[in-house]
Amino acid sequence: MSTSPSARGRVLVGASIILLALNLRVAVSSVGVVMDALQTDLGLSSTAAGLLTTLPMVCFAVFGLGTDAIVRHLGLHRTTVVALVAIASGVALRVLADGPWLFFAMSFLALSGAAIGNVVLPPLVKVHFPDRIGLLSALFGAALMGGATLGSTISVPVSHSDGGWRLALGMWAALAVITLLPWLRMLRHDVKRSLAASDHPLPLSVVARSPLTWAMLACFAAQSGGAYAQFGWFAAMLSDGGVAPDTAGFMLGVLTAVGIPMTLALPWLIRRWGETPALPVAFGVLTVAGWLGVLLAPDAAPVLWAVTLGLGGGAFSWVLAMIGYRTTTAAGTTALSAMTQGPGYLVGATAPFGTGLLHDVTGSWDAPLMVLIGAAVVIAVAGTFIARSAPLESRLGK
Repeated sequence: MSTSPSARGRVLVGASIILLALNLRVAVSSVGVVMDALQTDLGLSSTAAGLLTTLPMVCFAVFGLGTDAIVRHLGLHRTTVVALVAIASGVALRVLADGPWLFFAMSFLALSGAAIGNVVLPPLVKVHFPDRIGLLSALFGAALMGGATLGSTISVPVSHSDGGWRLALGMWAALAVITLLPWLRMLRHDVKRSLAASDHPLPLSVVARSPLTWAMLACFAAQSGGAYAQFGWFAAMLSDGGVAPDTAGFMLGVLTAVGIPMTLALPWLIRRWGETPALPVAFGVLTVAGWLGVLLAPDAAPVLWAVTLGLGGGAFSWVLAMIGYRTTTAAGTTALSAMTQGPGYLVGATAPFGTGLLHDVTGSWDAPLMVLIGAAVVIAVAGTFIARSAPLESRLGK
């Protein structure tokens, strides 16, 4: 299972990468749908429940930045194994909790593994599929969305069984264990030497000097912030605008579902327009149009606004793919991935809170929507710079 494996080996590596992505959101999405049971059984206050929903973004930010050093020390495959062990252990052990402290600690462990997994996905694709970056980025992007969907939809009926919320949350440890098995085989052929600091010295302090890094960070932060605002407030915006509450909730599902085929279409889109600003500008324009529809006429065509925002959400997978396209070495991909996702998730985590705060202060959705429209413009502007940029290493003289 080297960086140039046989056709059979490439299929196994590709499947292992997609399975890894499938694990990275279930620990998050499965919790929200059983929150009422958690609060009752573990004695979680509303404040504690709010902290629990914020914990994923904190972990994604903190461990996202630290993953570069872990990869350079352990290697890509060993770091992937560490991430999966953390996910499996945290997900399995938190179901033993009889109070909030153990549940929070084990959730932190599982989410730290998911954060590390977020960062290693682009360099894994860069190393094993340098000729198929768009395809694999699209597949793991769809797997991320699919994992989030599975975690929220399957956990609900399981939680109503005799096993309750403990079975609904704990069963996802089996998925992590299954995913771990092929990665254990690949430990004998880890990717470390090409990532070593002595070969390609790219510490984060050096990478942070590149304008490309800041453009990637801005684009990712603007997109993730808008996405988390959608998850938290899109249905409420439509409902307050005259859409029936049940319909407004369904529209959020439409918005999320549209993102999967858009992500799967990404390889063709990148082949067609990958070296031009067309894609990021299109994603920005679509997002602006969707938010404008919600601002000006939320009840006129809610399906159109949901579909438009869902199509604009393709910026997420595009940015992740560009991490591989705008680097020439595995070390550069890892460092750029850490600098993009770590701070990007941290900024994105403030969007749901900021959206709600602006609404409370102004008594209207107008101000929050104008900010979200501004964030969509950032996607287009920063994405244009990314599309026209030379590789990271050439800008740093490496």
